[in-house]
Amino acid sequence: MSAFEVLTMGRIGVDLYPQQVGVGLDEVESFGKYLGGSASNVAVAAARYGRRTAVITRTGEDPFGTFLHAALRGYGVDDRFVTPVKGLPTPVTFCEIFPPDDFPLYFYRLPKAPDLEIHREELDTDAIREAGVFWVTVTGLSEEPSRTATLAALEARAGTDITVLDLDYRPMFWPSREEARHWVQQALPHVTVAVGNLDECETAVGEREPLAAAQALHGFGVKLAVVKQGPKGVLASDGTVTAEVPPVPVEVLNGLGAGDAFGGALCHGLLAGWDIERVMRFANAAVGMASEVDGLLAGEAKEAGGPREATGA
Repeated sequence: MSAFEVLTMGRIGVDLYPQQVGVGLDEVESFGKYLGGSASNVAVAAARYGRRTAVITRTGEDPFGTFLHAALRGYGVDDRFVTPVKGLPTPVTFCEIFPPDDFPLYFYRLPKAPDLEIHREELDTDAIREAGVFWVTVTGLSEEPSRTATLAALEARAGTDITVLDLDYRPMFWPSREEARHWVQQALPHVTVAVGNLDECETAVGEREPLAAAQALHGFGVKLAVVKQGPKGVLASDGTVTAEVPPVPVEVLNGLGAGDAFGGALCHGLLAGWDIERVMRFANAAVGMASEVDGLLAGEAKEAGGPREATGA
């Protein structure tokens, strides 16, 4: 088997998007069913650029799990490392759509999400070491045994470029921000790239100002720090060169998944060997496309949202 160009590890689930916009879940009448979970979506986004991709995750042993396997294969993502967990349901996430910038999420991951039942001894460390990009998310550090497995996978990479930590901090998955910071800082010395928005950077390193956050990430050994600033665009620093790229103006219909589109484009650009400014411009453009297209998937006309600037925050 040739090495995967992009191998991700982390969340998977079923996203249920309402087909009615501007109303709460109590008034929604119908939903569309989609593949969800940040690590899985990044693999899908990278596959759309022709990259050989796979994801390490787990589902329930149920029809939703079967759906996710079919969805991954349909998008061209290898599902050999996606295994079932008996007794746990596949997670489901509902959202509400209030364009242009309000998309509340409701995670149903109890009693425990199967993707947190990844065990260290089940990892294919050869595949992890050989991948062009290995991408993990902070959620994988929130509970055992996934925490130990995630750290073991990063240790197996031994600082190999390109090893990415997505600072994807979700407060509902953690007992406290301080607990999240502790475990994120255990992972940072093992990665070469860190990606997060301002709040996620503050959680990781206690810095919210973009350049200070990038410098703090470098202090943990991170080679490339990518700080998403919402309406101000994105800042990327490799310790020598700093590139700050403005957002792409788009008419936002649904911002959900924009960050994952950014991640897939980031993987593609880094594998292509582009300079960091070109990578950031490409990733920002991917965000803009996702923010418009995802809204259309929800069945809404463009007049549902006004002109905004999307950066995958």
